Amino acid sequence: MRLPELVEGRLVSRYKRFFADVLLADGSAVTAHCPNPGAMLGLKAPGSRAFLSTSTSPTRKLPMTLELVEADGTLVGINTGRPNDLVAEAIADGTIAELSGYGRLRREVAYGTRSRVDILLEDGPGAPVYVEVKNVHLRRTPGLAEFPDSVTARGAKHLAELAAMVANGARAAMVFLIQRGDVEALAVARDIDPVYGQAFDVARAAGVEMLAYACRVSPEEIVPERAVPIVG
Repeated sequence: MRLPELVEGRLVSRYKRFFADVLLADGSAVTAHCPNPGAMLGLKAPGSRAFLSTSTSPTRKLPMTLELVEADGTLVGINTGRPNDLVAEAIADGTIAELSGYGRLRREVAYGTRSRVDILLEDGPGAPVYVEVKNVHLRRTPGLAEFPDSVTARGAKHLAELAAMVANGARAAMVFLIQRGDVEALAVARDIDPVYGQAFDVARAAGVEMLAYACRVSPEEIVPERAVPIVG
């Protein structure tokens, strides 16, 4: 995915979940929208390099959006609005081989209990595939990405709904899209959300396919490029 032209700065603070103060390279200070409801552990240190996109919409109260933050010497995508598009592109171009061969890809299709699945794949070699996508950016141990970075009751609900789809004869997959390139594996952060860890184990045992893909991230583009194993 090509990114819009980004403006570089230094993070001053991220607060109230959806706000980030950034000092731009030209010396001006802005308050930007932070499109990430998670804890952003390790990604909000004052002084970190930050990259922002700019909207021309006259209705936007905050024209700038925080897109990337540098942490642990690498750029990390923090915009949780991008992974669904990234995964859809990666399915279409064959990068996610486990989900290839389907002729129809639909987005935000109603299923489960008052939910909408991120991606539904149809017209393929087998049963339809219900695909949920989770954004991953937490790294506490070198080489190891983790999810979630905060308690996510909604995430546990999605796992149960995917398991129900498998019980009904469909395929179901959870894709953990890691918006950083400095990891070699993914683990469930059971200490952060034990309930999610239990839901993960139940869903995997029920036949939900668990996939994790790491991205190459730069100020110009974010590209899912390689599968990584899920450990623990």
